Amino acid sequence: MDMHEKTIKYIKQQFQNNFDIVYREIQTDKGVVYVIFDGIMCDNVFVSDFVLRPIMECKELGDNLDQIVERILPAKTVTYVDTVEIAFVKILSGDAVIIFPGIQRMIACDAKGYSVRGIDVPITETVLKGPREGFTEEVITSITQIRRRIKTPKLKFEPFQKGAKSNNLVVLSYIEGEAPQRLVDLVRRTINDIEDDYVIYSNIIEERLKAKHTPFDTVGYSEKPDIVASKLAEGRVVIFINGTPMVIWVPYFFIELFQTPDDYYMNKYIANIARLLRWMAFALATLLPGFYIALVCYHTNLVPTIFTFRIAAARAGIPFPTSVEVVMLFLFFMLIREGSVRLPQPLGSSISIVGALILGDALVSSALASNITLIIIALSSICSFLVPRTYGALSFWNFIIIVFSSLVGLLGFYVSFIMLVSHVAGLDSCGYPYLYPFGTLKVFNFKDILIRDDLDKISNNLFERNEDA
Repeated sequence: MDMHEKTIKYIKQQFQNNFDIVYREIQTDKGVVYVIFDGIMCDNVFVSDFVLRPIMECKELGDNLDQIVERILPAKTVTYVDTVEIAFVKILSGDAVIIFPGIQRMIACDAKGYSVRGIDVPITETVLKGPREGFTEEVITSITQIRRRIKTPKLKFEPFQKGAKSNNLVVLSYIEGEAPQRLVDLVRRTINDIEDDYVIYSNIIEERLKAKHTPFDTVGYSEKPDIVASKLAEGRVVIFINGTPMVIWVPYFFIELFQTPDDYYMNKYIANIARLLRWMAFALATLLPGFYIALVCYHTNLVPTIFTFRIAAARAGIPFPTSVEVVMLFLFFMLIREGSVRLPQPLGSSISIVGALILGDALVSSALASNITLIIIALSSICSFLVPRTYGALSFWNFIIIVFSSLVGLLGFYVSFIMLVSHVAGLDSCGYPYLYPFGTLKVFNFKDILIRDDLDKISNNLFERNEDA
């Protein structure tokens, strides 16, 4: 048995019991040529017209692989395959692999024909003004959307096949000369060090890049091409993972939690008002429940007298302490939110509204909670909706602030607040301070931190402006 037959036998053994793998044998003047492809992943008409037919009509095959490709294979993309392991990946990726007798190297023709989801409006990032298209699960389609926006040869896309068994495509992207080289090297090294058998989710890479032991996101993500294109222009490093529409980038900073695409598409004065509202909502969502507990439980002398009487009247007959009441309502609202997210979309919004109304009315009517506490928790929950990417971190720190405030009043409130600020200030994103650009305000001149300036004043490379900072 020669090498040609051994290769065919080994491939058939590995693909045993796979009905979708198709083997075609074509008799030529040099012997039998094998064409192996996945009948589901490939475009069968394309394989028939541009791979099988040219080989069958060829009278003299020849011995030179380059000449064979040039003369008889008009396929759109042809690559050389040196090992059987690479041939497996090509076949399972939608390529047709051709094995010629007497020639050790194989040929893979791109013949992908499987169905993919079309470009659609991303439901997680809605905008009032601006592009509506979003990324898809097919990484090639996502890269095309970026290429249409940034037409420069300095935009690089480096491919990686990650996962010993999944062999999934991961693409590292950056603009040469814009992204710091040490940042590119760090991300490239992180991807190369991945040795998992299956790399399917973007979080496999995120967990290696994000800061440890924190509920805050230190790796950015989006499914909107315009956002990712702007991050590339700022000098960020972007990572595409085949199979997910979420594209991630690093570094990611705290101030980006309060920025939305509409900030840059709408009138800057309206956008700045909305951004200031988000900052205020973040402060209320984080601090309001704990501050309320500290005042009501320990420092009633700081509350106006009339308001104190109203709180006492509202709490008459409530069997729980204020701190327990706040925690109970806080958990109820978290349950409603989580249920509305997990339910199908048509049911989720109605359940969240009806659930909140019925639950709130039932709690007050049954004297399990007071009206004022219900308003405090409802206001805190509504404010958290304005900065949805901080929801997990807000829930975590909200509970800590509530516990500290319940134990020692305003002292505990201040201590927990300082802990929160210290925690955020101590984070980093791929070597860059998480609170960046705070601390370099002289360089930034407030152009796009709390409020944004004119676009022509902020549309520059992010790192170039702060190289000396």
